[in-house]
Amino acid sequence: MNDPIEVEVLEIDGHTPPAPSPAHEPEPAQPPWQTWQGRVRRLDARWWPLWVILGVVGVALLLTVGIVLGAIFLVARVVARVVNGVFGLFAGPVSTTTLRR
Repeated sequence: MNDPIEVEVLEIDGHTPPAPSPAHEPEPAQPPWQTWQGRVRRLDARWWPLWVILGVVGVALLLTVGIVLGAIFLVARVVARVVNGVFGLFAGPVSTTTLRR
């Protein structure tokens, strides 16, 4: 008398019901990024021309920055000496005190 009734739901309030999810979804053994573990630690020998070019570009950039900073320092010193010279013309004679022994 109390037998269950099985029914297929076609529509609920005008919308189709969500698809039933499987009871258990198998997870992958390892994430994809972990499969690269041994390969990333060493540089691939096929890429040596790229590393040489990048090294040359890096050295050129360092030299360029050094030359630019040296030029800025040199210009700043020249400007400082010119400004001191101009102010020295308007200051008049400078008296110096020297100690004798």
